[in-house]
Amino acid sequence: MKIPKLFKKPKAQEVITPQLTIEDVIAPAELEVDFNELKINNFHFRTYFVSNYPRFIEPNWLEPLISFDHSLLISMFIYPTQPAGVLDELKRKIAEMEATIQTDIERGKAVDPTVEVALEDARTLQEQLVKGSERFFQFALYVTVPAATKEELHNTSKLVESTLASLSITSQPTTLQMEDGFKSTIPQGLDLLNLTHNMDTTSLATTFPFASSELTANEGIMYGINEHNDSLILFDRFSLENANSVIFAKSGAGKSYFVKLEALRSLMFGTEILIIDPEQEYLSLSQAVGGEYINFSPSSAVKINPFDMSSQVSEENELGRKILSLTAFLKIVLGNLSAQEAAILDRALKQTYSLKGITDDPKTQSNPPAGGPPLMEDLYKVLIGMEEQPALELAARLERFIKGSLSGIFSQQSNVDLSNSFTVFSLRDLPDQLRPLAIHMILDYVWTKIRSKLKKRIMVVDEAWYLMKNPDSADFLVDMAKRARKYYLGLTTLTQDIEDFLGTERGKEIISNSSIQVLLKQAPASIDLLAQIFNLSEGEQRLLLSEGIGQGLFFAGNTHVAMRVVASPQEHQLITSNPQEILARQNV
Repeated sequence: MKIPKLFKKPKAQEVITPQLTIEDVIAPAELEVDFNELKINNFHFRTYFVSNYPRFIEPNWLEPLISFDHSLLISMFIYPTQPAGVLDELKRKIAEMEATIQTDIERGKAVDPTVEVALEDARTLQEQLVKGSERFFQFALYVTVPAATKEELHNTSKLVESTLASLSITSQPTTLQMEDGFKSTIPQGLDLLNLTHNMDTTSLATTFPFASSELTANEGIMYGINEHNDSLILFDRFSLENANSVIFAKSGAGKSYFVKLEALRSLMFGTEILIIDPEQEYLSLSQAVGGEYINFSPSSAVKINPFDMSSQVSEENELGRKILSLTAFLKIVLGNLSAQEAAILDRALKQTYSLKGITDDPKTQSNPPAGGPPLMEDLYKVLIGMEEQPALELAARLERFIKGSLSGIFSQQSNVDLSNSFTVFSLRDLPDQLRPLAIHMILDYVWTKIRSKLKKRIMVVDEAWYLMKNPDSADFLVDMAKRARKYYLGLTTLTQDIEDFLGTERGKEIISNSSIQVLLKQAPASIDLLAQIFNLSEGEQRLLLSEGIGQGLFFAGNTHVAMRVVASPQEHQLITSNPQEILARQNV
């Protein structure tokens, strides 16, 4: 029998699973709101609002808060306002303050200085708003402190309050509004507190945290540890506008240690290293990496001829460039030259090269003569052959370097081999009066070779203040710093005699042409000059005076951080200059 549809057996009821929303997924399992904290699951939060700001502020003044050594939730709200309403309100406030001051004067009472200051600021702001040079805004700043425990929340909150107080900022917890405070600091763009403060355009611009405390890149070598947040300072100096660097530190602060570490790590990445070593500090490192260590002295078999020329064929007049370089070098050798003596020297140099078949024709410059380029002795003979009194006087001043007590320094053809990837020129056995000559001559020789073949190189000039004492050698070093980028060279200058280096405009030019600057521990006598040159804050000055060995400031482009130099035990053994450690290792 067919069952009518009216009495058809019903199907089993389908089970409907409710769909979860994104709010359901991210919603906490537990939420506890107290009058001075908020607990979400197992985490505690406390929010602060800023109720008062300092009168004077500088760019990036909120950097201590941005770089705080604990995770923080920071939100800023900016509300533009209509100028007309602001001007009316300012006019009313100015009238009130003027009336208050006038009343105090009439009653014979002392005028409240805070009212006077506020009146002065209000008048200044009124003038700027009328001129249109400033605009007016409402600004709110909130900070939420997260912590895993109640004790950690209490301790971190005290540190945040102290940090803000050190910036002359008055902060208050959002008591009884902790939930609204927390919501105002998460990325929703909601200001549920609306606790604002008046600010003009200039003041508001200084609150933006443009400066970063991070110096970690995807390539390069490790320079040290960022003391702001314990991150690594990984950097490639050749990625900047130029690869030059300057290092300032007092004796024993660790500048050579830092340079050795950079040289060793750069060498591992295929960079050729050239070093001028005044005190034989790089000997053990050079031996360990299989480098070429050249002990430069009058009695040494190693010679450099300052008359050497680049074999590179180019459109520029190589002979003219070389004569200019030689003239600067010979001014150090001969002392100050009159205009007549300088003209005679220039003529004598051209004649000296001409006798070897080298003229202004580029073909004669690219093919060295069979006997090699001229020697200093050839210039001496040319000066005597001129038979002019000024020329004979120049020859007499040059004679001690040809036949006298200083002979043998640059009286022979060059026999230096720069094919090694790690080359060190030691000047320890040279008297102090000859060191500026030797450094200038080595730099010129190396510069000539560098220009012949393009290769990634770092040139280290230790105790660069030797060169800064003489205007001609200082000019040469500045010119080298300006042109180094063209030849894939990074010039590193180190000095502990900061006054000699920074006391001239040429020293400041080297700094301005160096994308990396490193300041290690300083002497109190030098800190004011450094603060002026590098625009250091008071906190940075105190840091440089109190830091330990291998600690300081690392500037790279527009970013700078506090740095701590760290080496592995194996690296430390190669680069340390500590006499106690060296003796202990030798006695083992």
